[in-house]
Amino acid sequence: MNAEKKVAFYTLGCKLNFSETSTITRNFVNEGFSRVEFEEKADVYVINTCSVTDNADKRFKSIVKSALKQNPEAFLIAVGCYAQLKPEELAAVDGVDLVLGATEKFNVTSYINDLTKNDIGEVHSCEIEDADFYVGSYSIGDRTRAFLKVQDGCDYKCTYCTIPLARGISRSDTLENVLQNAKEISEKGIKEIVLTGVNIGDYGKGEFGNKKHEHTFLELVQNLDTVEGIHRLRISSIEPNLLKDETIDFVANSETFVPHFHIPLQSGSDTLLKKMKRRYLRKVYTDRVAKIKEVMPNACIGVDVIVGFPGETDELFLETYNYLSELDISYLHVFTYSERPNTEAVLMDGVVSKNVRAKRSKMLRGLSVKKRRAFYVSQLGNTLTVLFEGENKEGYIHGFTENYVKVKTPWNPELVNTLHKVTLTEIDEDGLVRFNFVDTKVIA
Repeated sequence: MNAEKKVAFYTLGCKLNFSETSTITRNFVNEGFSRVEFEEKADVYVINTCSVTDNADKRFKSIVKSALKQNPEAFLIAVGCYAQLKPEELAAVDGVDLVLGATEKFNVTSYINDLTKNDIGEVHSCEIEDADFYVGSYSIGDRTRAFLKVQDGCDYKCTYCTIPLARGISRSDTLENVLQNAKEISEKGIKEIVLTGVNIGDYGKGEFGNKKHEHTFLELVQNLDTVEGIHRLRISSIEPNLLKDETIDFVANSETFVPHFHIPLQSGSDTLLKKMKRRYLRKVYTDRVAKIKEVMPNACIGVDVIVGFPGETDELFLETYNYLSELDISYLHVFTYSERPNTEAVLMDGVVSKNVRAKRSKMLRGLSVKKRRAFYVSQLGNTLTVLFEGENKEGYIHGFTENYVKVKTPWNPELVNTLHKVTLTEIDEDGLVRFNFVDTKVIA
């Protein structure tokens, strides 16, 4: 390959996709490519796709168009979940040259020969049963925080979800490799690591290519806590049935793990949880929240919830709304149910109309705004630690406290990627929190 070749990346979807894009980027760089921004002219464009919502499918075509606008001769590659589920559909999009499935995406450079555009996209996509090996990855999104992938795939059979079809069985990185990646990240001067995976509470399964757990999620957390040079570790999303008391107690007493949990609920109705084939009922969720708040009263708890699932009557929706309204949580991620081919839910009765889905989504988003504000108000007067980010946003620098309160102060480049003790003072009109420095000395 000619060393002058340029490659650009676009990532749709979750933190896991971002960590995998970073790994694929490093493969290109090792082959002599230089990375440029997606808005710039490149010889190769790689689009890492997502299949979680309809919207991601539609956005793919417009992203392809914008790449070809920069360079009509560019070689276009699609990878990721949608590429695994519907490779032929992506290959048929005008201008797409190569589509790689779940196992092939990590060897992308070996599929590129001369970068001549193809008349029709070439597909290399395994049967998803073959996606049974593990590729570790981590991404460095900015200079302050990295996403570290510890697990991939899922053995759950939730009736609305295509992820097991797109990513295969649950499998984990070896503990040794996770710790090595964490060490590499800390040596780059990054202060915070966010653990990611498809179902991270299942960590340890398939670590050595089999179904038994060599290590548990708790052991992973305990070992990561000992890695030197990391100031903060954050657990991203973990299933309520896999978040055990021991893990919550460990986080409560850890210097490094922060009091922030993101726990998918999906519905506050037991009827719908059963239809979704979730592995818990509402009581388990209630208990998890109570346990967290008992040992970490200032913990931030985020919730995933789906609206408009088949069979969600007005009564069942209100059951979810009222449940969340009364629960001591901090914010919601609201997903509007969208029909996915090859899932059980697509055949279910009781389809909720699109406009009702939209209305319910709006109601829950409104509730999320109230919840976040109430949580921020509860933190005023507290002395917390802020990690400042790297971007100048209209003259302000933003940062997050350990319990995920977003703060702002006038831009000062010296604050980037530093940790400071602050006292939260008031909520600004944009909803972010102002503070006073306890002292200006840098913690780290």
